[in-house]
Amino acid sequence: MEEINALLQGFSVALTPFNLGLMMVGIILGVIIGVLPGLGGANGVAILLPLTFSMNPTSAIIMLSCIYWGALFGGAITSILFNIPGEPWSVATTFDGYPLGQKGRAGTALTAAFTSSFVGALVGVLLITFLSPVIARFALRFGPPEYFSVYLLTFCAFVGMSKGSPFKTIMSMMMGFALAAVGLDTVTGQLRMTFGFTELLKGFDFLIAVIGLFGIGEILLTIEEGLEFKGANAKLDMRVVIDTWKELPKYWKTSIRSAAVGCFMGIVPGGATPASFMSYGIEGVVAPETAAHAAGTSALLPMLTLGVPGSPTAAVLLGGLLIWGLQPGPMLFAEKPDFVWGLIASMYLGNIAGLIVVLTCVPLFAAILRIPFSIIAPVIMVICAIGAYTVHSSMFDVWLMCVFGIMGYVFKKLDYPLAPLVLALVLGDRAEDAFRQSMLASQGDMRILFSNSLVGSITSLAFLLLFWPLISKALELLRGRRGLPSG
Repeated sequence: MEEINALLQGFSVALTPFNLGLMMVGIILGVIIGVLPGLGGANGVAILLPLTFSMNPTSAIIMLSCIYWGALFGGAITSILFNIPGEPWSVATTFDGYPLGQKGRAGTALTAAFTSSFVGALVGVLLITFLSPVIARFALRFGPPEYFSVYLLTFCAFVGMSKGSPFKTIMSMMMGFALAAVGLDTVTGQLRMTFGFTELLKGFDFLIAVIGLFGIGEILLTIEEGLEFKGANAKLDMRVVIDTWKELPKYWKTSIRSAAVGCFMGIVPGGATPASFMSYGIEGVVAPETAAHAAGTSALLPMLTLGVPGSPTAAVLLGGLLIWGLQPGPMLFAEKPDFVWGLIASMYLGNIAGLIVVLTCVPLFAAILRIPFSIIAPVIMVICAIGAYTVHSSMFDVWLMCVFGIMGYVFKKLDYPLAPLVLALVLGDRAEDAFRQSMLASQGDMRILFSNSLVGSITSLAFLLLFWPLISKALELLRGRRGLPSG
């Protein structure tokens, strides 16, 4: 009941005319970002984050989160109409969505995708509504060892649950830790790796790095691939929408299963992309879209309650909170309840608004792809440069953004994941502070990470995930040997 009362208070915050206007602007911008390949939720939020510096934090987070919801919806449009995934998690949607579109059933596929996206997001928001206060109250008992064990679990989860090379994931994370270490050491007061640049006394600004890695890096890669857009005529007939809605209840088991997979992958830092592939297999676009949106939404749960992002976009939003002077974690619920519950209320409203917008405006968003990419790319790059300059009004930041852009391009070309780098860049200094505080309290005794059942179990789970790729390989070898014929 306490959660319901807090949520109603959140609706009173979110339902102001100004916040509703920002919500609609965010949804429309998000759908456009989702439609355009080469951008994406994390990229769009990072590029547009400087626009929110003059807003109050509640209005800013509502707009940015709605950009994220819109991007989640928008990725399905190009997947079904053009066989071009607007977002990485939309790849699984192309498998059945595009063939349906080619058979003249694009309206059915789009309606099923949008509705499934809405259902997945709704499940994720309900999870955040009722679980986040419980986790926040529990986390109030955390000390430095517990926080470090949670950070360690987050880093190790990327290694253990990554579908790519564990070596590349670890190397990407190490690069993030190295970048996070630049600047003033908060414990000793010594400078680290500034190389005489006074601009680096405070370290690398997270926002500059993200704009370069995601925005510029993606654009450079897309230019090299020579992507060409072709517009398409698409419309959604109301009769098709209603007929599809009548069919969708038959797939309730798929929706529940996919939402469960998505929520799990969102809370444990797996992300929307692996969630969409894990749930793919039946009922075409329903499973991957439900899972992707459930994962994308529930990724905000650990970010709000523990200060640990569950996805790259959640990491960008976490950076935004820190820029606005807010400290994500259990105290946020006690100190800024209007902010937290206003955000949660906006998730309900934003997803309803997103569903209405995409169902009514598909022809407009499909027509965006008629604009040549040779025009879109320079516009995006100029927006990135303006965003980087406005952070500190410094040209040094613009050049730094270009360096990070080239780094992001190289990482993409070599198939190194960017998400672990971003996570380490955001959480690296906080994990280091928690570890050093733990070592000071225990006088250098590492056993403090196993000093009670809670911290011991989290640390043990972290090490299990870290070595899981080796354990799974060993299990495969054992199974292979048992399967060999004797003699």
